[in-house]
Amino acid sequence: MDLRLPGWRGLGRPRRLLTAAAAVVVLAAAGTWTAVASDDAPAVHRADRVMAVGDGVRIDTSYFTSGSDGRRPAVLLAHGFGGSKDDVRAQAEDLAADGYAVLTWSARGFGRSTGKVGLNDPKAEVADVSKLIDWLAKQPQVQLDKTGDPRVGMSGASYGGAISLLAAGYDDRVDAIAPAITYWNLADALFPNGVFKKLWAGVFFNTAGGCDKFEAQLCEMYDRVAESGTPDAEARQLLEERSPSAVGDRIKVPTLLMQGQTDSLFPLGQADAAAKAIRANGAPVDVDWIAGGHDGGDMEESRLHARVDSWFDRYLKDDKSADTGPAFRITRTGGVDSTDGEAMLRGASGDTYPGLESGQRSIALTGREQTFDNPAGANPPAISALPGLGGGGLAQLSSLGVGISLDFPGQYASFESAPVGDDLRITGSPTVTVHVKSTGDDAVLFGKVYDVGPDGTQQVLPSQLVTPLRIEDAKTGKDVKITLPAIDHNVDKGHSLRLVLSSTDLGYASPAAPAKYTVSLKSDLSVPTASGVTTAAAALPSWVWWLPLAGAVIALALLLTARRRTATVPADPELTEVPLQITDLSKRYSKSSDRYAVRDLSFRVEKGQVLGLLGPNGAGKTTTLRMLMGLITPDGGEIRVFGHAVRPGSPVLSRVGAFVEGAGFLPHLSGRENLELYWAATGRPAEDAHIEEALEIAGLGDALARAVRTYSQGMRQRLAIAQAMLGLPDLLILDEPTNGLDPPQIREMREVMIRYAAAGRTVIVSSHLLAEVEQSCTHLVVMDRGRLVQAGPVGEIVGSGDTLLVGTGTPLEGPVVDKIAALPGVASAVSTDDGLLIRLDADGTPNHLIAELVRLDVPVHSVGPHRRLEDAFLTLIGGSA
Repeated sequence: MDLRLPGWRGLGRPRRLLTAAAAVVVLAAAGTWTAVASDDAPAVHRADRVMAVGDGVRIDTSYFTSGSDGRRPAVLLAHGFGGSKDDVRAQAEDLAADGYAVLTWSARGFGRSTGKVGLNDPKAEVADVSKLIDWLAKQPQVQLDKTGDPRVGMSGASYGGAISLLAAGYDDRVDAIAPAITYWNLADALFPNGVFKKLWAGVFFNTAGGCDKFEAQLCEMYDRVAESGTPDAEARQLLEERSPSAVGDRIKVPTLLMQGQTDSLFPLGQADAAAKAIRANGAPVDVDWIAGGHDGGDMEESRLHARVDSWFDRYLKDDKSADTGPAFRITRTGGVDSTDGEAMLRGASGDTYPGLESGQRSIALTGREQTFDNPAGANPPAISALPGLGGGGLAQLSSLGVGISLDFPGQYASFESAPVGDDLRITGSPTVTVHVKSTGDDAVLFGKVYDVGPDGTQQVLPSQLVTPLRIEDAKTGKDVKITLPAIDHNVDKGHSLRLVLSSTDLGYASPAAPAKYTVSLKSDLSVPTASGVTTAAAALPSWVWWLPLAGAVIALALLLTARRRTATVPADPELTEVPLQITDLSKRYSKSSDRYAVRDLSFRVEKGQVLGLLGPNGAGKTTTLRMLMGLITPDGGEIRVFGHAVRPGSPVLSRVGAFVEGAGFLPHLSGRENLELYWAATGRPAEDAHIEEALEIAGLGDALARAVRTYSQGMRQRLAIAQAMLGLPDLLILDEPTNGLDPPQIREMREVMIRYAAAGRTVIVSSHLLAEVEQSCTHLVVMDRGRLVQAGPVGEIVGSGDTLLVGTGTPLEGPVVDKIAALPGVASAVSTDDGLLIRLDADGTPNHLIAELVRLDVPVHSVGPHRRLEDAFLTLIGGSA
């Protein structure tokens, strides 16, 4: 049998071994099944097999094909750390339906595969991939470049992304790769600048099931470094040998690198190093910075899967017409979509990858020499990122302008810039040189740059990223150049930059011995701007950015044609004065799915109400609003606006105004001119616009005569609200109307909504600012998992006597909270920092509750009614937010 295995003589290419003993053996086949992706897609067949790869190790695989018996390129899909082949099944089915033969597998130690976890050991996991390629070469459906050499690409995220890179370096049969959110040098990732990334390392080893699940030398290495808190040369060498960087000069295939911006585990610098090394080999490389990462955020799966598909079409199918996307793309966040809690995304791209140092701009910092402490035991630690939080990660909050970092007084030095005169977009890694002196032999510092608001108090740490730095032999003092984390962040006009050097960080190991550090500035802060990155992302509708008027014309044309196609549904005469009635509304995720985005939803909105729509991620708010605006069709139930059933193109939608994703304005025109042109594009009479009334309600003032390019974010927001108010629609839908506004502007927007509804019109507002919703809304609808949880006046929901705050002094353990939630008379129980939020059902009373808590030995310190919307909201949804 002809078998390829990696060779380990220097950096030589893989060599062939002729041995039957090492051959891949199919131990079991579990038949096939067929799934139909759509009415037109070919059936996808899956065959499950367990393969022996030597040393008693068995690898669980799935093989996907579709269509005719002809040969086609193959794709190997790898899963992330702690997962299995099942995690990539959906993508495998999609690729198979698109004409690829797809092989997925569970890596050693995961899923049903046996063996020890080797962190992509070249002699284990990487060798397994070569054996899987051997197997693909023998399949009749797989296209061959030559005997034993299939046309094959690889893709995967995190752990699976690294094995894609490694396989391309060790096995020259790999023809194209598309790794995502992964590492180039694992030693640099876990031991950045000589500092142990202790929390992420702990997550690694615990996710796999504990240290004994790993190869012995990895377990010994982890125990040693975790105990000392300092990575040694042997540990670093062990991880470097298992990193793609070890074979960087041998990766010469087309590579699509997709890296996460919200990622304190494998930050953007890892992809930058990979891009530079692979491009130096002469291979095509595209770089895509996505919104998500290991710390949370939007992983943009559907967009990335489509881009991977196109990448393989170009480089595996040799389809030269395939659009592989720009050489460099960034996803940028523009606030939060409160209808589903997700960040609203926009894109920018460039014709070339700028790296992390392009377009440098010097920012002067001020601050005297400062001395601060490294406390004994490095406690209390500063807080930046908290690993392992997934979609609730702190990094996503920072991208939305929420500051949640924490530095302790006396444990950091701070240097600040003057307010920037214009908006400043930082794209890449800022750098600064400082002088550091320590009372101990070594100093460990954590560098970070904050975006500080005009009042000097609100500060945001972009993507919650810090640069750890170990300075050896620091007693005599030395100059140190600090390369800060790579970010893509916009600093608004009037904001300042604050450089902080802290002695501790929760995610990292700091010296346990107390010491004093003295730091002074030696240079300005140099920030990269990547000025060439200006093109709108191809994946987004261009009119969102550049052609708002053309978009309005197109929308109008679609609306008019849709009206002609829409069958007339009789109006309900009893609802002609009711702005909105939703009855038994349901929408599945797909026609073939049993999962619902919205299910059996019913509520009613009356004239004069300001209704707040609330719910956690995945509650179904976005889907509900899209059905309300006629953008998608329900699977069941109905929506009636003033008695008329809503369908795509329904004439009654002319009575609905919406501000959902932000408006695009022509920057050289004034605010008034933008509104006038927008209304003219609708084709409706000018006198119906009621521009003056909308402007008076919105309170825009004299700024209307100025060019929009001179507007602040708050002014643009109010102009967009005014645009939604044109024609004074009877039903106004506002999504995050206070996004980007400062406190006084938020108060003004609150008054705008109240004034608008006071004239007998109705406002539906979705916002993540619960305190603001409590002040501006008259009624609430709370959703969770697609269903209605509660609806009614704000006062009833917030101030109802069925919600109690039970003080216990310290948080209770999960099992105890579960017992309390199961008590008779208790509808839900949610743990807080110092007690419980308990909602009673109709049979529950406070006296009975207290008696039950005493019986369970719960240390009750206090019991009282709870009145805040934030906590009432958490109680209603049972903590699922």
